[in-house]
Amino acid sequence: MKVGGLWPLNTGGRLRSFHTITELARRHRVTVLTTHGPADDPEGLAARLRDCEQVRSFPHAIPKRGSVRFALAVPRSWPSPLPVDLWRCRVPALRKEVSGLMRAGKLDLCVADFLAATPNVPLDGPLPTVLFAHNVEHMIWKRLSQVETRPWRRALLEFEWRKMRRYEARACARARLTVAVSDADRSVLAAHAPQARVCAVPTGVDTAYFTPNGLRETPGALVFTASMDWFPNEDGIVHFVEAVLPRIRREVPEVSLAIVGRNPGPRVQRLATIPGVRVTGTVDDVRPYVADATVCVVPLRIGGGTRLKIFEALAMGKAVVSTTVGAEGLPLVSGMHFLQADDPAEFAAAVGALLRDPARCRALGSAGRRLVEERYSWSQVAREFEARCEEVVRHAR
Repeated sequence: MKVGGLWPLNTGGRLRSFHTITELARRHRVTVLTTHGPADDPEGLAARLRDCEQVRSFPHAIPKRGSVRFALAVPRSWPSPLPVDLWRCRVPALRKEVSGLMRAGKLDLCVADFLAATPNVPLDGPLPTVLFAHNVEHMIWKRLSQVETRPWRRALLEFEWRKMRRYEARACARARLTVAVSDADRSVLAAHAPQARVCAVPTGVDTAYFTPNGLRETPGALVFTASMDWFPNEDGIVHFVEAVLPRIRREVPEVSLAIVGRNPGPRVQRLATIPGVRVTGTVDDVRPYVADATVCVVPLRIGGGTRLKIFEALAMGKAVVSTTVGAEGLPLVSGMHFLQADDPAEFAAAVGALLRDPARCRALGSAGRRLVEERYSWSQVAREFEARCEEVVRHAR
């Protein structure tokens, strides 16, 4: 069960959920309950999940951060144990449907997909529940507070991340099992909820869809692919353009940057006025933009979970430069599969060095492709998730 929709596949979380469901439905009777907003396509989702026993979607427009509805939700959430980010995900019709299916006794297991699903799931109900924790949510809010410069907003974020940490720990403890997406996330969640059962199942990638295409790269071309309506992505690329790109340009004057992803806000749109910077907005297929680039950059300062964009770039045989936060939780070795840098000068130096060394780019890309092909296809990852779920069902019986 997931709040926030599943189709189209325009976020990392949707990709992870969709491919996991697709693989599970090959061997199990799967019922999918989700929500959809104005830009989502529930009919398209049902058409692509034909192997599932049932796919039901409930209309629910989640108030977006920065909107009037979100601003109103903040004080309304304060009396609740729910932080505002989860308070806005309550869907009474969805919770009623989940509760009814649990009582009917025809299901063996409920998977709450993301922490945002849990306000709609009776975690102490008659059916064992697995929490699929794509992120350590309180860490995202904590990092937001650490980069916020306005005192009033920093205080509000401080309140919210501590509230999120308390709720997240309780949810992990109440679920029969929490599945994190990396060992790093597993360690953090287990430390904050010592009574919880927490395991890690890695992120996957569609290695047949994302593959090297042999096309000639544009010299000096960089690419950043992400959902641009997610603040950590916006923060990261704005910081990159302001603090890192000018340093690269001093060494590689022909450098260019494509910012590829849905719904860029005004801050990102303004970057397109800078020579050599292109902001595409929503695209049907990110692969041509990745294929055209010499280096993929992941300059995130805020985040949680794992970044599918890195695995997608590696699957296409691309050299990647990422911050520690950007590559957090992924089983990668800096210098072997990608280059890691956090300081703007170090990040610029790493990118510049790769732009001047095509052989080094090819070596990193080839090593990354081998890694994801051998160990992180969706079929392999989903098998591991499936085994964990089956273990919970056996114990419940």
